[in-house]
Amino acid sequence: MPMGCCPPGFKRAPYPSALQFCLEMVPLVILSFLLASVSSAVIKRDVQKDDGIDIYSFHIKSMVQSRYAMTVITSRVANLANESHEVNFHVEIPKNAFISKFSMTIDGKIYDGVVKEKAEAQQQYDQAVQRGQSAGLVSAVGRTLEEFKTSVTVAAHSKVTFELTYEELLKRRLGQYELLIKAKPTQAVKDFKIEVQIRERQGIRFLDTRGKLISKELDKVTRISQSDDEATVQFAPTKQQQQQCPGCETNGLDGDLLIVYDVNRPKSKSDFQVLKGYFVHYFAPTDLPRIPKNVVFIIDRSGSMHGVKIKQTREALLKILGDISEEDHFGLISFDNAIYKWKPNLVPATPGNLEAAQAFVRQITDQGATDINNAVLEGVRMLNNLAESHDTKDSTSILILLTDGDPTSGVTNLDSIQANVKEAIGKRYSLYCLGFGFDVNYEFLEKMALQNSGVARRIYPDSDADLQLQGFYEEVATPLLLDVQLSYTGVSNLTQSNFSQYYNGTEIVVAGQISDNDLETLTGTITARSKNNEVTYQDVSVKEENLLDIYIFEMYIQRLWAYLTVKQLLQKEVLLGQSEKEALRKQALDLSLKYSFVTPLTSMVVTKPEGEDSQVLHKPKEGKPDHRGHPGMFDDVDYDYVGPYIRPTIQGRQPVEDVVDLRILQPTAGHSNRLCFDVQVSQKQNYKLLDDQTADLLVVGQVNSEAKKGFRQISIRSKAWGSITVDTTKIVLIQGQKNEDFSWTPFSFSDASNGLSLNMHDEVLTVEVGETKMDILLHRDGQNSFLWPAVKKRPPSSTATGIIGQFLVSYEEKQVIPTGILEIQDKEVPASRETAVNYNDPSKPRVDCWLVPYQSVLGVNLSELTVVQT
Repeated sequence: MPMGCCPPGFKRAPYPSALQFCLEMVPLVILSFLLASVSSAVIKRDVQKDDGIDIYSFHIKSMVQSRYAMTVITSRVANLANESHEVNFHVEIPKNAFISKFSMTIDGKIYDGVVKEKAEAQQQYDQAVQRGQSAGLVSAVGRTLEEFKTSVTVAAHSKVTFELTYEELLKRRLGQYELLIKAKPTQAVKDFKIEVQIRERQGIRFLDTRGKLISKELDKVTRISQSDDEATVQFAPTKQQQQQCPGCETNGLDGDLLIVYDVNRPKSKSDFQVLKGYFVHYFAPTDLPRIPKNVVFIIDRSGSMHGVKIKQTREALLKILGDISEEDHFGLISFDNAIYKWKPNLVPATPGNLEAAQAFVRQITDQGATDINNAVLEGVRMLNNLAESHDTKDSTSILILLTDGDPTSGVTNLDSIQANVKEAIGKRYSLYCLGFGFDVNYEFLEKMALQNSGVARRIYPDSDADLQLQGFYEEVATPLLLDVQLSYTGVSNLTQSNFSQYYNGTEIVVAGQISDNDLETLTGTITARSKNNEVTYQDVSVKEENLLDIYIFEMYIQRLWAYLTVKQLLQKEVLLGQSEKEALRKQALDLSLKYSFVTPLTSMVVTKPEGEDSQVLHKPKEGKPDHRGHPGMFDDVDYDYVGPYIRPTIQGRQPVEDVVDLRILQPTAGHSNRLCFDVQVSQKQNYKLLDDQTADLLVVGQVNSEAKKGFRQISIRSKAWGSITVDTTKIVLIQGQKNEDFSWTPFSFSDASNGLSLNMHDEVLTVEVGETKMDILLHRDGQNSFLWPAVKKRPPSSTATGIIGQFLVSYEEKQVIPTGILEIQDKEVPASRETAVNYNDPSKPRVDCWLVPYQSVLGVNLSELTVVQT
């Protein structure tokens, strides 16, 4: 089926089939449609007003067929000028989506993106990096979005068409599916069109549109056509209509259009769809009694939760406690390096107990370190005590952990904590891990949750963090079924079919292949435990194409099965050892390549016309977004201060994917509280760690992009005596024509004529040059290792610069509550209470610190500390 066309039998709404999209010529034009479930796009042109570039068509068309969304974004651009121009194509898509097609058509010739195994594409990626190009084209740009971008040079009087396709299975949450479209064109535009077509075989129970775009002035712009099983939503305001809404006169529309809907739920509780040897089974019963739950809230109150984080956590808990059902039992634990229990055991959720618990929550303050191991184990002990004193067979027990940092007290080894928790829970309870902010080790939390029948979720440190916490609790607030098992006859290659719980407002989806070709009917059996009862459901469907209306294109269920299988294989990989991962990764890789999905195992090579370099598209992992609200993420920035968060105002270049975020502890004079700062450094650059011209000494570092911590190589140079190059395997001393190699084993070396000595002990290399002394520590992090430099002594007259060049810094606390403001070098700067790992110490303890913008300590922008050649 041609991209952008309706599948056979898909009814067209009585609206224009195509709308042109034209932009007035301006210095910078960005059109962005941000979609959470049905995605977004941005067209960006850094061109002059009279460049002759005309975007004459721009369409977003999303087809949702039984929850499976395929979105095609098409942009057609003409260069009307007498010279060539570069045109950039930016599009933002949901993080859960897989890109499955990208092409550029230039003067009738098609240049397709090709999905390859990541290793196969790596050579092209490395070559692009060496040329200084932006090779990693997909990056996280927010809570739910990733950004794809590419560019191409368009010849004079030529045209280019960009077409991007991505696919996603919509997830049911709180009783509805959501399609979120956020439009921000930055100006009123002549003509654009967003169209969403939804077709549900079960029938559409309700559909609604909400959002800022549905204003009084634009309430008639959104056009909805709906029948029993089909709906079409269009939003296409004229330029004049765009300029009529409040605040739109100059910058155009800026708001969102939210489409929410749900389907009819038949008495059979489920819906079978079978086609071309594949099936999908949707299961979402509603008329069931609620199962009581026993829940322990485990709340991090360490120093890093200072300020807005702890305040929002308190607000969320107060609201959650107000909504707990009276038939539930609950407990509260707050922790730092110690444990603080509201009650020694879980108690019934009576009005009196809930009111007393709210009083306890109001007194939670931040202090101390982070002992995750003890806190979670104490929560398990509380659930064990309840099971011994009460009959909990017909209830479900869960733990909800909220933390914003790595463990720094008690057991700090992540593998040991995971093993301890898994053994203690013993498959009896579910553990949900909520990671607050971006410094938390999300992979650690994700694995611990998955090991214990739960999920992990990041809580974004925005103004609505308390609502995010409440929203998560609402999702697990109403359990309806336990130990849900779905089984089928004559099938193979099933996706996940066993589920610990089924919560009200969600949906269980199972897909598979039909292995028995003679099977005339497909039978599904669902067994589970409901409140005080064992239940069994059966659903039968015929294995014929006429079961589905003709609107379903024939690859629909097969692609849904592949999408869901790859997603679940990648999730399961987190739990396996290295030897077990290989077969699973190969299965996920083979499916990704077969269906052209860009996944963490594949890359898309974006081909271009001859004379232009190809680019490689990678899918990023869950992690830090580009704009995370911390200093040091960008060069050339100013800082606004909002609460305890430092928010960069971008003036220079954007970050790229080959960077490492370093948090560096800064020695201070006369203060017990240390300073720390963040710098974002690229593997393509070498950085001055210490530049002391008085001592004829230059220390240069290159970051370790594999470990994502510290440095992979450090060079110490002097015009007088030569250089020392240190990496994670060896140390090389070069003096004139003489080279000496040393390994990371104990040794001593001295050269009295140059005042140079080297001493290796316990994987710490001590280098003394004249009056300067520094340690280079080798830290091992799983299969990766990295180096960390620590200056111990410098000449009294030194005026050194560099990332570790400022030996002692004085500051004055001008304001601590409600926000931190420090005076450093006669300037007031924003600060927040955070923690940092002290890599200067071989034991790597985590310590509290004031996090400040790096410029306030270093006195220069990071770009001034780069070294062109090593």
